[in-house]
Amino acid sequence: MRRRLRCIVLVGLALVTAGCQRSLFPDKSTRTQFDTYDLVRQRYVPTEEPDVFGKPRPALRARLSQSR
Repeated sequence: MRRRLRCIVLVGLALVTAGCQRSLFPDKSTRTQFDTYDLVRQRYVPTEEPDVFGKPRPALRARLSQSR
């Protein structure tokens, strides 16, 4: 009985500590090879921009403009 309880506690602790790792993709890293290419060529356009109230919105005008 004690052995099973110890195993259950150890498995539970292993699952809890495994969930506390850092994220796979940090927020500041580029997501695709196209983002990296634009960043290196100094033509990077952010994917989001704040609106009038400060909430992040997709930067569609900046990303779809032909001025690149």
